[in-house]
Amino acid sequence: MRIAYLVAGAGSMYCGSCLQANTLATALRAAGQDCILAPLYTPIRTDEDSVSIDRVMLGGINVYLQQRWAVFRRTPWFFDRLFDHAGVLRRLAAGSQNVRPEHLGALTVSVLEGEAGRQRKEVEKLVQWLDREVHPEVVHLSTVLLAGLVRQIAERLGVPVLCSLSGEDSFLERLPEPHRSRAWEILRQRAGEATALVAMNGYYADFMAGRLAVPRPRIHVVPPGLNLEGHGTRQGLSQFSQQEAAKMGLSPSAHHNDRQPLICIGYLARVCPDKGLNTLALALRQLAEDAAAPPVGVRAAGYLDPADRPYLAKIVDEMAASGLSDRFEYVGELDRPQKIAFLQQCDLFALPTSHPESKGLSVFEAWANAVPAVLPAHGAFPEMVADTGGGVLYAPNDPAGLAAGLKRLILDPKFANDCGRRAQQAVRERYNNQKAAERMIEVYQACRNFKSSMSPNSSPPGPSR
Repeated sequence: MRIAYLVAGAGSMYCGSCLQANTLATALRAAGQDCILAPLYTPIRTDEDSVSIDRVMLGGINVYLQQRWAVFRRTPWFFDRLFDHAGVLRRLAAGSQNVRPEHLGALTVSVLEGEAGRQRKEVEKLVQWLDREVHPEVVHLSTVLLAGLVRQIAERLGVPVLCSLSGEDSFLERLPEPHRSRAWEILRQRAGEATALVAMNGYYADFMAGRLAVPRPRIHVVPPGLNLEGHGTRQGLSQFSQQEAAKMGLSPSAHHNDRQPLICIGYLARVCPDKGLNTLALALRQLAEDAAAPPVGVRAAGYLDPADRPYLAKIVDEMAASGLSDRFEYVGELDRPQKIAFLQQCDLFALPTSHPESKGLSVFEAWANAVPAVLPAHGAFPEMVADTGGGVLYAPNDPAGLAAGLKRLILDPKFANDCGRRAQQAVRERYNNQKAAERMIEVYQACRNFKSSMSPNSSPPGPSR
């Protein structure tokens, strides 16, 4: 099967959707499928060997220029190629700040309008490329925010077009009005034109079925699949001497017994309010004041947008004011080997998101290394914990509840280790890249059997668990 997988690049940031798209495309190829992974806007950044083509469609520079100035909507295509070179876009992305939703209202609406928007020329280029050069049997868009492309692709190529659902609500809700309401309005119409939608879990499938007014059976659930190479059993700082722990940047406060092991709590996500690192910092303060809890430290890793630096600085200052500077460390953004080593040095994992999580990929990565997790009871997390047994839940946005969950695992190491082992086994059996590719192939095949002339409210056959 010839598959055109179009993935929206995220500039210089490691993006969960890009990472998953590259992993899935690699697994689809290994399963014998002819999968072309094509980046949109910017080249994708992945921590594995990239299988994307060295060509960027819907180039970010042209998309921006055509949004701002009418003259660029009429320039000849050969002129536009000056701005679409992957190297130019890569250098621009490396030197620019991440663009935030608050500044993208009008652009988001225009892109969702597809052939009726200001980027109609870019839409035509993409569709022509698919039609004349790629000849796909299925087109898969990495986010439903690309649904503005569906109509033209389906009409010109006559093939099924699928859209993934990957946390778009958190982006759309941060758009300023009136763009937010208009974007949702257009998206409800355009998403209904897709042959099918694909979500990573039942929670987000149910949630977006309501927000998009799409019949739930049209949303297939294909859980994420990890490339498990390199993942294994955690080493855990509790296995190290205090001196060795100090070398890694974590050492207890002076009032603790230096001979006690230090428990390491890991955090791996974007450093921003939505992901809740501040909640974890507050929980750390409570554990530090709890005489029944052993010495505990937090190591945080992940992308830091320049606009979020004051957020991290405030957390660091609060840790210092509490005398916990030596218990909290931000280690930056990590590549794949660093990420795996980071997780294997953690005893526990926490991702205290303030907004309901739609993916939770870093939790699966922690579980791949047998690290038990403490997670807020919203979004996909209850479903994930119920399926894997990989940890405990607490009330969202409650530092005391998070501290209590962490303390429970710390004081019951047998239960914690059982959680980690169960979750690791679940990831190996059900959340690996081969399994994800098998499930996605089933969805592709079901959609190919679904005639595009049928009613948009009809449900393509196949799995939709």
